[in-house]
Amino acid sequence: MRCFALLLVVFWPLAAVANDVPRQIVVAATGTVQATPDMATLMLGVSRRAPTASEAMGAAGAAAQDVVDLIFESGVEARDVQTASLNLSPVWNQGNALPREVVGYEASTLLIVRVRELANLGALLDGVVDDGANQFSGVNFGVADPELLEQAARADAVAKARGKAETLADAAGVTLGPVQNISEGGRTGAPAPMMRGAMMETAAMPVAAGELDILVNVSVVYAIAE
Repeated sequence: MRCFALLLVVFWPLAAVANDVPRQIVVAATGTVQATPDMATLMLGVSRRAPTASEAMGAAGAAAQDVVDLIFESGVEARDVQTASLNLSPVWNQGNALPREVVGYEASTLLIVRVRELANLGALLDGVVDDGANQFSGVNFGVADPELLEQAARADAVAKARGKAETLADAAGVTLGPVQNISEGGRTGAPAPMMRGAMMETAAMPVAAGELDILVNVSVVYAIAE
């Protein structure tokens, strides 16, 4: 009799703990919406070398001004042009000659330009190169107003999460209960592998706008109904 009482004492807390474990199904899903870009961001720059620092800065500044003037003439607004960096560095003699000596200076500036008229992008790229831009760090396509697209991707993510949870519940032979918690894990916009959209062609630079994937990640916790 004493042994039976001892077993009750030992196993009763374990049963209570087991009953406190929540009956849940936790799923994650990614919602996706495709969109055609309506803007592009360029990173382009100008660099010039000269025997003195002042000459290098003057040459780079004059070339950069020509590039900026052309950008404005193409219809880009002042709010869409920003100087990202301005650098001046010495140029050292090459080879194994010692001692090392400064033989000149290189000045450079980097501009960030938002282009909202994609039809003009190819011509703009050709023009800025002709006017003195000799550094180009790439072009990123985007959407000027992604809010509605993100909302659609968010709804798609929640619907996919629900489908996953229902499949798991059916496979386990249980009934899916209400949502207990839902969280969003982040939004991204990235070019899709297959490019779609207009090709902006000039003699020197064809540019494909392609298609963007707007992605939203969610995590949803469902209760298992009694």
